[in-house]
Amino acid sequence: MPVLRTHMPELDTIRGLAILGVLFYHGLYWARDLSVYAPWQRRILTLAAPGQFGVNLFFVLSGFLITGILVDSRNRPDYYSRFYFRRALRILPAYYGTLLVLVCFGLTSRGFLYMSLLYSSNLSLIFGITMSYPVLWSLAVEEHFYFLWPAAVRRIAPERLTLVAAWIVVLSPVLRSLCYPLGSLLSFLRTGCSYYTWNVADGLALGSMVALLVRKWGGDRFRLKQLSLLFFAVGTFIGIVGCPFGIATRMTTVGEALQWVPWNFYFGGTLVLFLLAGSSRWKRIVTPRVLIFFGKISYGLYLSHLMLFCLYHWLAKRTNFEELWRLNVWERTWMAMSVAGGAAVLVSYLSRLYFEEPFLRLKDALPGRSRTSNSTEENASASERELVPAKTTQRPFEKFPST
Repeated sequence: MPVLRTHMPELDTIRGLAILGVLFYHGLYWARDLSVYAPWQRRILTLAAPGQFGVNLFFVLSGFLITGILVDSRNRPDYYSRFYFRRALRILPAYYGTLLVLVCFGLTSRGFLYMSLLYSSNLSLIFGITMSYPVLWSLAVEEHFYFLWPAAVRRIAPERLTLVAAWIVVLSPVLRSLCYPLGSLLSFLRTGCSYYTWNVADGLALGSMVALLVRKWGGDRFRLKQLSLLFFAVGTFIGIVGCPFGIATRMTTVGEALQWVPWNFYFGGTLVLFLLAGSSRWKRIVTPRVLIFFGKISYGLYLSHLMLFCLYHWLAKRTNFEELWRLNVWERTWMAMSVAGGAAVLVSYLSRLYFEEPFLRLKDALPGRSRTSNSTEENASASERELVPAKTTQRPFEKFPST
């Protein structure tokens, strides 16, 4: 079975893992005072901390998928129009729907709204604008990738493009390292270091490298196994060497530069491993239905989950029901996770089925649609059509208490 296929459900599994990581991170760990919990409770809540790197996993997967779509269609006369038409139908309805909700309920500043309308919410801090709804920062990074990468794929040969992607993997950590010493002079550099597109492009570039190498090697399984092992080895090596220099946090120059790097390489290795397993007799292991379900609602869930967590805490404060039910802090935490998290899943499912899906079906109306479309694009399309029944340290929008 070829590694690249018409439909690759293991990629939905990866999306599912990424969004669940983000969901549990925001629900159990982010912006939370752990000192009020018992030691054993703190240990459990700390297990959710790595979920913040779910955004990096999204970046690696996005780099792989988008680069594959672009490379496979680079000789089409409608290369640009087709790509942007399909991306707009996938991204913009739910994105603008989220902005509309924020505006209607007065949950965003005018400045942040303007930045978000320009797909630049991740650059807000440069202009002294607080990120009212911080999960949008990664969507801005994705949009910048969509604006710039198609031209690079169109104009640069795949072999050279692989080198370009490799250089981005190297240069982004270098740029992050500059934020730490310069942050004492320019505060926006320090606080915004984790959001600026040029500082976080290495995950997208690593995924792009995987897409290019899979096509260059023609699905050579032995080489791909070696690539996966190499990524895992590089990630482990950087993690071990960086430990004495503070890589576990972003409170040192080394940590600022390299904390994400091992995770990016692990995710790149995982992506290759899932592609190999998904095209083998082990495919059932990497395609559990529950993760595929979460993968297919991941976009709406990412956009809505923080809003619903914050809404839950606002309602809890207004109604005082947690005190009336005599819930302790541990019970309140899991009540919020269960109710708000469940509501977010339900909202995302309904959004995908009744709001996003009609726009996705318009993709088939695109003039000149080929019946023999490339495998990566078809995989993305199938994922978007078929529905099975931002790491961030910013505070949530100020109208609601933090989670």
